[in-house]
Amino acid sequence: MANLFDLAGKTAVVIGGTTGIGRALSLGLADAGADVIASARRREQVEETAAAIESRGRRTLRQCSDVCDRKSLDTLLAAAIAEFERVDILVNCAGRTKRTPSLDVAEDEWNAILDTNLTGTLRACQVFGKHMVKQGYGRIINIASLTSFVALMEVAAYSASKSAVTSLTRSLAIEWAKEGVTVNAIAPGVFRTALNAELLDSTPRGKELLMRTPMGRFGKTEELIGAAVYLASDAASFVTGQTIVVDGGFLASGVNQ
Repeated sequence: MANLFDLAGKTAVVIGGTTGIGRALSLGLADAGADVIASARRREQVEETAAAIESRGRRTLRQCSDVCDRKSLDTLLAAAIAEFERVDILVNCAGRTKRTPSLDVAEDEWNAILDTNLTGTLRACQVFGKHMVKQGYGRIINIASLTSFVALMEVAAYSASKSAVTSLTRSLAIEWAKEGVTVNAIAPGVFRTALNAELLDSTPRGKELLMRTPMGRFGKTEELIGAAVYLASDAASFVTGQTIVVDGGFLASGVNQ
């Protein structure tokens, strides 16, 4: 049974894989046996995460990329193929958000968030999906959100983009199902990272998010690894078009007290 979850011999690319949830998934896939390329825009973060992957005995590359720049994704794929001959797993973690009342959201802000979260996911899926379809095998994992299902105050652009990511995941799944490529998503609940720790710990919004989580705590990024390894492995060979929610019961919640 353990062999079903073994990623030895697989090559994974994690875009946005050097901080927060992305970094946790990069290291988790490496621990499961995969060679992992953790790519992002910032060189120093790519270098640091690559060193952590190598410390686990896995191979990697130090390759920056930007989901808003298709040429950089083409370059990333070419570098991965040159070094590893193939890419088996793609995880799309790059994302951005900004809290703004919807009446005040500028079109530039709206477009920038959708270009990263939604169109950026599509770009990466197109670039790597074409390679996976050609080789007849692939596992794509997109990162959705609680806002794929419920609204959070004053993040309409983010919510719209993440709702669309779940829809895109289903669309690509049915198009590529007969080509040996599965496309699924993970929707994290509220996870503490370096970027949101102050918000979660020191604001009324953080208190409300905690209250709405039946487990009574925020998630740890490593608690997303199991879902990612499952979707990347042979254990999920007949699973496609799905969004796995990892949220401590948030979406199941009605009245918690």
